[in-house]
Amino acid sequence: MIASSDTTRLDGEAAEVAWDLEPLVDGDGEAGVERLLDLAVARARAFAERHDGRVAELDGDGLVEAMHELAEIQELAGRAGSYAMLSFSTNTQDSARGALLQRVRERGTEIETALLFFELEWAALDDERAEELLAAEGLDFARHHLHTQRRYRPHLLSQPEERILAEKRVTGESAWVRLFSELVSAIEVDVMPEEPSNGASAETERVPLDAALSRLTAPTREVRRAAAEAVTSALDPGLRTRGYLFNTLLHDKAVDDRLRGYGHWLQSRNLANEASDESVQALVEAVKARYELPRRWYRLKARLLGIDRIADYDRMAPVVSEDEAMTWTEARELVLDAYGSFSPELGRVASEFFDGRRIDAPLRPGKRGGAFCAYTVPSREPYVLLNWTSKRRDALTLAHELGHGVHAALGARQGVFHHHTPLTLAETASVFGEEMLFARLLERAQTPSSRLALLAGSIEDSIATVFRQTAMNQFEDRVHTARRNDGELAPERFAELWLDTQAEMLGDSVELSEGYATWWSYIPHFIHTPGYVYAYAYGQLLALSVYERYLEEGEEFVPRYLGLLAAGGSRSPEELGRIVGVDLADPGFWDAGLVLVERQLEQAEEAASEAAGIDGDGDASARPGAGAADAGSPRESTSS
Repeated sequence: MIASSDTTRLDGEAAEVAWDLEPLVDGDGEAGVERLLDLAVARARAFAERHDGRVAELDGDGLVEAMHELAEIQELAGRAGSYAMLSFSTNTQDSARGALLQRVRERGTEIETALLFFELEWAALDDERAEELLAAEGLDFARHHLHTQRRYRPHLLSQPEERILAEKRVTGESAWVRLFSELVSAIEVDVMPEEPSNGASAETERVPLDAALSRLTAPTREVRRAAAEAVTSALDPGLRTRGYLFNTLLHDKAVDDRLRGYGHWLQSRNLANEASDESVQALVEAVKARYELPRRWYRLKARLLGIDRIADYDRMAPVVSEDEAMTWTEARELVLDAYGSFSPELGRVASEFFDGRRIDAPLRPGKRGGAFCAYTVPSREPYVLLNWTSKRRDALTLAHELGHGVHAALGARQGVFHHHTPLTLAETASVFGEEMLFARLLERAQTPSSRLALLAGSIEDSIATVFRQTAMNQFEDRVHTARRNDGELAPERFAELWLDTQAEMLGDSVELSEGYATWWSYIPHFIHTPGYVYAYAYGQLLALSVYERYLEEGEEFVPRYLGLLAAGGSRSPEELGRIVGVDLADPGFWDAGLVLVERQLEQAEEAASEAAGIDGDGDASARPGAGAADAGSPRESTSS
């Protein structure tokens, strides 16, 4: 049997999977970035000369023409920005790439400040005049965008004030965010080999943070414990710096919220997500009310592992003796088969990511951790970043990110204003893609233990995405509130709030180690996108409900699903949900999604009984052996 770490070394094909960013800049590299920015700046200035102070004078045709001009400017700047960001994310330690990213941000701010007047003047129009203009023929590509912009009316400042905030953001918020990315990407961890060394003292190897976190799926508990301790040791040297960085961004957001008149720290995120405060609170409360579901799983897992209670570093441990290593070639074939079997169109779009060199797969020093899909702009193609470690859960991550990718590709027809969905719907296609691959993997599972491994991964994915992200939302809520009420927070205070909110979810089912108290400090979403994490729970429950409809309706569902993806963000979340028969306004919607999670748990319990002999009292008549890791959660390693 090939161990996962050995497979990583042998999987030479994955090592060669690097993206080609040149199509973003017409093959001109950095010179292409500068050319695009020069053109965008010139066009933004010319637009401002024609329209500044005169938006109220536009008629319907004039508004359509103006929005087309703005779209073209955003395309130019977006291509340059995407190239710089994606290049930087593959090597955050390269000073030249960092400098290019900074130039793009500075010139992007120049464009933003030149065009600020338009948003402010549009928002200032009275409702009757705005509705008259919104009815203009030919405005479909921007109508919903313009409508949602007007919801910010109570929170916009004067043009000089908005200009100052935009200018200072380059040396403020965005600078701190970049620094965080560089600091975390530079973290390296000294870990022990995954395979036993027959009693001989084994030398440690230094690996990126993501690779070290992947050791938490190792079959041997001592390897997992040692990996967790090594991660804690690696996080410690820069802890105060990251804590100060977090404090600064917390206060920066508090100042912005105060100036803009937001009533609480999450209100601006909810507004951007087109979600009411009440609906988000209902989601959070519904999930918290079912915290017993993850506890129930972790108690079962302890019995499967033959221990009294699992520790935080055991949450992703394998529960059966099964080799879950997977080569890049095998993962590619499985994912494309899953997508193509559901819809030839989806299969074609997904295959273009491989054929068009739009995936960057291997682990590299300085590379940003985790995985993501960058939409770029509608006139160019999206890109996917992975950190491939040759584990089966990496295949699920690939399916997840390609879900984002096909969503971006199909939604591109809506244009730059409606390319993106609100964050609350952004995970729908990605989770759906995971479910399609999971079904494929389950079909291939020929033994009870293999089914148990997959089902364990499925329920753990739901726990990580629904319950863990809700617990992290509660952590964010408390740190934002504490920073506003109490002033700068010490790292120990962050640790206290982190452990408190994790313990609320886990109860007595998981023992939280002392070192786990600092693991809040590498999670990117707290820094990059405050308030984002609840959207994972929202998206997971929505996607499970959508996938359930597919299972019920079969082929008749496929065109509606493709219609949902192709609609991008051109409608409200409620309207998009109705395309696939989901009522997001129903107060019972979250409970319905959580019932599906409970069903997954029941299936896992049944598989555990069949595979490992767990009886009704929780005793195991046959313990699993020491195999490779289970499917796990594709987002657990980075908590994103």
